[in-house]
Amino acid sequence: MLDLNEVFETNKMIASENLDVRTVTMGISLLDCCDPNLDRLCQKIYDKIVSSAGALVATADEIALEYGIPITNKRVSVTPIALVGAAACHTPADFVRIACTLEKAAQKIGVNFIGGYSALVQKGMTAADRLLIDSIPQALAQTEHICSSVSLASTKTGIDMDAVRLMGDIVKQTAAATRKQDSLGCAKLVVFCNPTDDNPFMAGAFHGVTEADRVINVGVSGPGVVRTALSKVRGANFEVLCETIKKTAFKVTRVGQLVAKEASRRLNVPFGIVDLSLAPTPAVGDSIADIIHEMGMEYCGAPGTTAALAILNDQVKKGGIMASSYVGGLSGAFIPVSEDSSMAEAARIGALTLEKLEAMTCVCSVGLDMIAIPGDTSSETIAGIMADEMAIGMVNQKTTAVRLIPVIGKKAGETCSFGGLLGDATIMPVNRYSCADFVNRGGRIPAPIHSFKN
Repeated sequence: MLDLNEVFETNKMIASENLDVRTVTMGISLLDCCDPNLDRLCQKIYDKIVSSAGALVATADEIALEYGIPITNKRVSVTPIALVGAAACHTPADFVRIACTLEKAAQKIGVNFIGGYSALVQKGMTAADRLLIDSIPQALAQTEHICSSVSLASTKTGIDMDAVRLMGDIVKQTAAATRKQDSLGCAKLVVFCNPTDDNPFMAGAFHGVTEADRVINVGVSGPGVVRTALSKVRGANFEVLCETIKKTAFKVTRVGQLVAKEASRRLNVPFGIVDLSLAPTPAVGDSIADIIHEMGMEYCGAPGTTAALAILNDQVKKGGIMASSYVGGLSGAFIPVSEDSSMAEAARIGALTLEKLEAMTCVCSVGLDMIAIPGDTSSETIAGIMADEMAIGMVNQKTTAVRLIPVIGKKAGETCSFGGLLGDATIMPVNRYSCADFVNRGGRIPAPIHSFKN
C-alpha cells in the first residue's frame, strides 16, 4: 500500500529538487538486419528501429503526464554497428550511410539520441571495426542524434594501444569536422574500458549481443534530492551521512522502477534494468559538485573530494539495489564537467584540475567526462590521457571512459557552449609534456594478473 507521506515527499522532490527520470532507453538488436547488400541493410535497420520504437516517445510522455514524473530523454541503443555492417561496408563512407540511416530513424520516431555507432576493439580490430572508426568524424559531423563509442580495453584482455593511439587521431579529426559548433561532435564520442551491455546513458549506450531482441532500460537521476537531504544533516557523523544518502537513493530508484515497469508493460517490451546513476544537469542545484560541497568541501576538487565521491558512489549503489530487482548499467555517480554547473565553476576557478578528476575516476561510475581541452592538444596527448583512464578501469575491474573535447581555436581559460543538457565549459589546461614515444610503441598492454580468476 502506498504511504501518503511518501507520495507527498516524491512530489516535493519533483517540484523543487530536480528529481527526474533521466532517460527511458529502448535497446534494439539489429543482428537480424545483417545483409551483404548495403541498400537492403539500411532499409532493414530503418524498418526495425521505427517498428520497434515508434511508440516510445508518446508512451514515455503519457507516463510522465499520468504520474507527474518528468522523463527528460527518450533514447534508443542498437547493436554495435561495426558488427551489423561488417558484410556490407567496404569503405568508411559505407558506414556513414548507416549513420545517416540511424539519423533518419531517430528523426522519424522523435528520440533524443541513438547510441550504438560503436566498435568493440579491446583485443584487436577487424577490418570492419577499422572502417567504422575511420568513419566516426564524418558520421558525427553529418548527423545530430547519433552517439558513438569505442571499447579500447577490459580487465580480461588488457588495453589495445593501437586502438588507443588511433582514437587520439579520431578525436582530433572529429573536433575539426565540427569546429563551427565548438567541436560538438566530440561530445557524442566516448571510449571505454569494461563497457556494459545495458547502459541507457549516452554517449556510451549500445545494445549488447547477449541482450534480448528488444528491452527497456531506465536511467534515474536525483543529485538535487540527495543534496537537499544532506543539507538536513549538516555536520553529522559519517554514519548519519551514509544512511541519509542510502535512504535517498532508495526513494529515487523506486521512481525509476515504477517508470521502467510501466513503460515495459505499455510497449510490450521486456524490462531490462534500472541504472541508478546520479546524473547532473546544467540546472542550478542539480549537481554532483553541490553534493560534495554539502558533504564539507569548499569546492569540488578540494582535498577530501575523492573520499567524498567514494562515499556517494557506494551509498547510492547500496540504496538502489534494495529498490529494484534488476539494477545494471553503470549505477553510481557521474562527473561530466560541462553538464554540471557547479563542477564547471570549480574547473573555472582552478579548484578542479584534470589530474584531480583522474583521481576521482578511480571511485566513480565512469571517467573523464565532458571535459573541454585546448584545441591544439596533440593527438598523442589525448591518447595518453585515454591510456591512463583505461588502465584505471582495467586494474580496478570497473567501467571507465573518456569523453574529451579539444575545442578547435580555443585555449585554456576560454569558454565554450554545447547547449541543452551538454552545458557550458571552461577550457581546462592539459599537461604540456609529451607522451608520444610511449603511445606510439604499438601493440597491446597485457591484462593484469587478477584477470585470470575464472
